[in-house]
Amino acid sequence: MIPRAYPPDIAWDMPLPRETLTEVLEATVAAHGEKPALEFMGRSWRYAELGDMVARVAAGLRALGVAPGDRVGLCLPNTHFFVAAYFGVLKAGAVVVNFSPLMVAEEMAAQVADSGTSVMLTLDLKPLLPRVLEVLDNGGPLKRVVVCRFAEGLPAVKSVMFRLVRRASIAAIPHDPRITEFAALLKAAPITDPPMTTPEGLAVLQYTGGTTGRPKGVMLSHANLCANLRQLQAWCAEPRRTQERMLAVIPFFHVFAMTVAMNLAIAIGAEIVMQPRYEKKLVLAALRRRHPTMLPGVPTLFKALLDHGATREDLAQVRACISGGAPLPIALKHEFEAKSGAALVEGYGLTEASPVCFCNPLRGENREGTIGLPLPLVEAEIRSLEDPARAMPMGERGELCVRGPNVMSGYRNRPAETAATMTPDGWLRTGDVGIMDADGYVALVDRIKDLILVSGFNVYPRAIEEVLYTHPDVAAATVVGIPDSRQGESPAAFVELKPGAVPDEAALRAFLKLHLSAIQMPKLIEFREALPRTAVGKLSKKELREEIRTRLRENA
Repeated sequence: MIPRAYPPDIAWDMPLPRETLTEVLEATVAAHGEKPALEFMGRSWRYAELGDMVARVAAGLRALGVAPGDRVGLCLPNTHFFVAAYFGVLKAGAVVVNFSPLMVAEEMAAQVADSGTSVMLTLDLKPLLPRVLEVLDNGGPLKRVVVCRFAEGLPAVKSVMFRLVRRASIAAIPHDPRITEFAALLKAAPITDPPMTTPEGLAVLQYTGGTTGRPKGVMLSHANLCANLRQLQAWCAEPRRTQERMLAVIPFFHVFAMTVAMNLAIAIGAEIVMQPRYEKKLVLAALRRRHPTMLPGVPTLFKALLDHGATREDLAQVRACISGGAPLPIALKHEFEAKSGAALVEGYGLTEASPVCFCNPLRGENREGTIGLPLPLVEAEIRSLEDPARAMPMGERGELCVRGPNVMSGYRNRPAETAATMTPDGWLRTGDVGIMDADGYVALVDRIKDLILVSGFNVYPRAIEEVLYTHPDVAAATVVGIPDSRQGESPAAFVELKPGAVPDEAALRAFLKLHLSAIQMPKLIEFREALPRTAVGKLSKKELREEIRTRLRENA
């Protein structure tokens, strides 16, 4: 059913081309070869140059023995190496497995073993390369490592300075037949063969964050990922006389950035202005150097831009600020829009859906407190928490379920978990509790696993977090449930204050009492200099839950 408030200029039932990600890149190279494709710290590559690099990387990987269907790991930050390697792997017919550069060796080895990754691309930086080499020596599936020299991706002067000033951060590359340099791949003659896979073929094994157990490999096909970028293209489309510029601060190894900041950008021929991580001076310099028009991010990124001095002039060219990866606090939305002059819209997705399913319209009503409307071809239902087969009436609370061409085929080697997450007719159970209104907008209440049962009543951490964010001294906040001998569970709030603010629990409790019921009031409030965050920068509850469990065991 098409939502009543669907934007009139977007066809919900739009046709989808049958294509692979490699074909998407090749079409852009053919149409926009002389346009800027990538920018990194002042160095640029045109689309024609990117296309040539990708074809050479594919040939180089094939020369190393990579065959169609093989798993190739990318353990890289946002650099031209990532983009060339990603599409080079796919052009060779192999499967990309994304690894966070922040992983410790043990985590990396577990994902290598689960995915069957045989080749890994990484950087010559400490401690990253030593960790990858440790996994290489473990005797598992990983048989070869390709090393990219970070300095070779910088402009000439910065490259020389990096080698001189940052020598201590560069890891030595051992003389080992199992190790190849990225530069050697580029010496291969470009592949000119037809695609080595089909739209239905596996493109990416994207591992979930593992917040509720072992990370699972989500199987995303070329068709899944291409569908999502075309859905987003339709949602974001707006005629422009100049080239779009995508500021890519969120990391490509995360599914949100992979699709929105990289794949979508390439599909529309945008220039991708890459940042290896969030660093205040470098991000502000990139804003002022390239004046991006599109800015995807997580709420903590938009908060950091405000706190670190991004001005209305810096963001003047931005037409699309899309927040995902975590709930967008309404207070932050108001503050960002007031100070930047740019509209900030909240979207929603999950790894299992490539990932984007919902977004507030860029042209139309940006309905606060909601994740917006479903993207084209995405069906959405709110289903009973007690009986997942029963759809709930409009306006009632239940589990958000989605179905569409962007939804995964399943988890690798996890049939039981696949069956628990996907219905036989293709509906994906998101695990998020939501309410759909008569216009089709969905407001998320919380994650099912995050619900706190206080004396038998459901307490939603997000409701408490929204109130905390309205306090003028609060920079970030997260709420989890803790055991309570009397009530079963109680909320615990962890708070990060703005610079210069003084912790005052009594004052904060007095403020909360004006807005929260007795069962919502946190039993515990702790102030932290910094709250734990995931690799993409969103607040993480996992570490706090584990810390509380450890504390309770020690005090037992």
